[in-house]
Amino acid sequence: METCDGSCPMGRLIELLSGRWAFPVIYQLLMAQGPIRFGQLQRAVGRVTQKELTKTLRAFEQRGLVERKVYPEVPPRVEYRLTTLGASLGEPLCGLARWAQAHMQEIEAACTAADAKATAKKTAGGQLRP
Repeated sequence: METCDGSCPMGRLIELLSGRWAFPVIYQLLMAQGPIRFGQLQRAVGRVTQKELTKTLRAFEQRGLVERKVYPEVPPRVEYRLTTLGASLGEPLCGLARWAQAHMQEIEAACTAADAKATAKKTAGGQLRP
């Protein structure tokens, strides 16, 4: 089996989408179905700082997922929209969302069991294995 580090396509995609705000930003851009202003996007994502949203959008823009359009107005108006490439992420991300929805109870149960096991081990004075 091949290894997949940061240089293979899947590894590079995971690296791009692993940021805290990557999925919420892509999701809101997909839902917008057209251009959206920075402030609207920030409100839609919620709790993201201007700095983090800018960083996320720049990374997407550099990789061809997002298009940024600046209008020569005062005050400046900037709109963002997914490119065709960015919009093509919609289907696979929806598939991931369906998988997560279908398996969330199993994942949460496994986490709860692992937490209980760790707590019991700490209480018993045992040491946890890495």
